[in-house]
Amino acid sequence: MNVQETQATRPPVPPFTLVTATQKVRAAEDGWNSRNPGKVAQAYSIDSKWRNRSEFLAGRDEIQSFLERKWDRENEYRLIKELWAFVGTRIAVRFAYEWCDDGENWFRSYGNENWEFANDGLMKRRIASINDLAIEEAERKFHWPLGPRPADHSGLSELGL
Repeated sequence: MNVQETQATRPPVPPFTLVTATQKVRAAEDGWNSRNPGKVAQAYSIDSKWRNRSEFLAGRDEIQSFLERKWDRENEYRLIKELWAFVGTRIAVRFAYEWCDDGENWFRSYGNENWEFANDGLMKRRIASINDLAIEEAERKFHWPLGPRPADHSGLSELGL
């Protein structure tokens, strides 16, 4: 087994509490805002299964390739996730992210994700439903430098989303 296949513990681990589920959601948000496909893919088990919109993925390699394609197309990507519910090894989140395409057309994408974690804290299943809304640049609400959302930036509920 090579290093890529080694599954390290990824705290916090299940069963989740309100505190640890909230930490897990923020860690996922920060990771995705890094837009680093290789780093983000390491949060998923090597045999992780995804449904993202109408695309079905299996394993880290497919997840990493998907993320590379995603962030090549979605420029100025900024994401906010919010805990919706949790129990045992599962967490449900709602999210919104803003991005623009190569033609400088802006979008806000809204969605929900259901996550299931292995005992080591790696995500073994991600089911995402997402809708895109074209917006004007002036309608953007996520205004921080690329990278993690600052701690004092409003979340989805505070932004009325």
